[in-house]
Amino acid sequence: MKNVFILITTSLLTSFSVYAQIVTVPTYYQIDEKLSKDLYDIVRELDLEHNFDVGEDGIEQISFAVIDLNGDQPKLGGVNYDNFIYPASVYKMYVAAEILNQVSQGKYSLYEPYIAKEPNVVDRKSEIKTDPRPLLKDGDTVNVNYLLDLMITRSDNSAANCLIDIAQRRNINSLIHSYDWYGSEITRKFLKRKFEDPGYENIRGTETCALHAADFMYKIYSNTLVNEWVSLQMKTLLGRQLDKSKLTAGLPSSAMFYHKTGWFSYWTNDVGIVLDRDVKYIIACFIPLEEELALPKFKVLSEKVYELMKSRK
Repeated sequence: MKNVFILITTSLLTSFSVYAQIVTVPTYYQIDEKLSKDLYDIVRELDLEHNFDVGEDGIEQISFAVIDLNGDQPKLGGVNYDNFIYPASVYKMYVAAEILNQVSQGKYSLYEPYIAKEPNVVDRKSEIKTDPRPLLKDGDTVNVNYLLDLMITRSDNSAANCLIDIAQRRNINSLIHSYDWYGSEITRKFLKRKFEDPGYENIRGTETCALHAADFMYKIYSNTLVNEWVSLQMKTLLGRQLDKSKLTAGLPSSAMFYHKTGWFSYWTNDVGIVLDRDVKYIIACFIPLEEELALPKFKVLSEKVYELMKSRK
């Protein structure tokens, strides 16, 4: 008989160390100052270069990185790509990577059954209205693969909470640290602090930066995120993303975009790999604006970055 994962919050990690937010550009990138200047011009044209008021969280800035994949060495440019910012649902991609890592190690199967339980079941409406899959309910039995697909393609918060429990935060963060993405640790689930696991109630919210997110995507592109199988599984999931409202809106229909979006309150984000014949690049864009205000800017920014990258071939 197969094991069934059951939520037991008291057995989870009860202590957590908050690491310094460190950004070191890996040596396999060539820092491209001309690319950064061109990207800054785009950001300035869209009035995104200034400080943003994000309410009680204070002042925030854009975090933006692009990696040009043409040529022998990937070229990195951006604006404030070392700025740590709230990623919203973008950080679900880090959770997915550790789940797939554990599957690849044989700890459990993608088809391992799991019983969803309160308080993890939080979604009261679907982020994607056209998705016919029902919301998770307390007591539902599903499998790991189904949870992964819900979390990435529909950005389902309930599925993310369940998968964070399965993977466990200390393991997710160990994977993050193995790539020197210090400061991008998974600190919180997608639920209110009063429902958090013991030891996590008063920890700062999860943050990441555009460089870490872009580097994550580069490892998927190069099949080096854990191993080739994990990288290919991640690419398949990201290619099924249902949210087309952000960077996708500015890409030509011929482009393949493997990406993860996220939005909450003052933050709207999108990170992914763009492949369109000879045009190949990674883009990570975190804008501290409410989604309604950010979406038109995402479309134009995406159009302009695509044209810029096309001109660099």
